Amino acid sequence: MAKVNPIQLQKALKGTKYPASKKDLIHSAEQNKADDNIRSVLKKLPEEQYNRPSDVSKVIGSLE
Repeated sequence: MAKVNPIQLQKALKGTKYPASKKDLIHSAEQNKADDNIRSVLKKLPEEQYNRPSDVSKVIGSLE
């Protein structure tokens, strides 16, 4: 899996209301025109609620 740039991830999730579901994160990334790599990584996240952006980054870090 390709590494996710933390700045690009922040841009992809801009405007996301937390807590957010996996579906919410993917929707935000699509709305913010995130690249294919970020959308692909978000689709691999576990189905759970994410309380803050750092939670998303932490889980993505464990996937890489």
